[in-house]
Amino acid sequence: MNKAARSKIRDALLHELAGRRILVMGILNVTPDSFSDGGKFDRLEPALAHAASMREAGADILDIGGESTRPDAIEVDAREEWQRVEPVLAALGQEDGLPLSIDTYKARVAHNAAELGAVVINDVWGMTRDPDMPKTVAETGSLVVATYNRGAANPSLDLRADMAAFVSETYARATQYGIPQEHLIFDPGVGFSKTYEQNLQALANLDVLVDSGRPVLVGVSRKSFIGRMTGRPVEERLSGTLAVGLKVVQMGAKVLRVHDVAHHRDALDMYSEMTNYR
Repeated sequence: MNKAARSKIRDALLHELAGRRILVMGILNVTPDSFSDGGKFDRLEPALAHAASMREAGADILDIGGESTRPDAIEVDAREEWQRVEPVLAALGQEDGLPLSIDTYKARVAHNAAELGAVVINDVWGMTRDPDMPKTVAETGSLVVATYNRGAANPSLDLRADMAAFVSETYARATQYGIPQEHLIFDPGVGFSKTYEQNLQALANLDVLVDSGRPVLVGVSRKSFIGRMTGRPVEERLSGTLAVGLKVVQMGAKVLRVHDVAHHRDALDMYSEMTNYR
């Protein structure tokens, strides 16, 4: 994809992020081992069919991942990760379709994905794991989802204060590398290096991220803390996921990253209709 076409898609997404409508990011894991849908879409044909299905269901962004980030997942190198995502990105990047996001913490994969049209880099390590990531974000002009992820759970942590420090550090990193502040999106990092209680605390203190002035993305779809609360297995966590999603939207979240696009689009449209009805 040429730079002008990609910039047009990115800028249109920035416009959407600044508007009132809540956006839905559809999850497309082309992995054999993701906790919820591993192995379902790790071949090109089913991956593209699922992408088309999510687009029809009302997704606003497609988030493509080639390495599972579930606890205890086996890490893969950049070469293998790229081999998984490249065919899907190449196909979807040629379409006049949805903005594409690459779910990776590896700068090499992110850079390659941007060349094929991805306009968002969804980094679950918040540009801290790969030292080349901030430079890649800046050079490609990508939007970046910076996830609050300390790398190891610390039950004694003052989570609210630490989240505030994370925001300040991310802004400083962006300034250092020439990343425009309007290209930042914050994620509370539910499920990443947190205890069960800290996952709930991160959501309860979402205002720390909302008050940063940048859009907030929340991804809780089918995650284990919902299973712990409800006692439901992965495939039965939709109700819990929807409940959390609507609550965080009420708190100021702008994007929900989900598996079940149609259900979330319906819930958000109904929520918006009732909120705006007079």
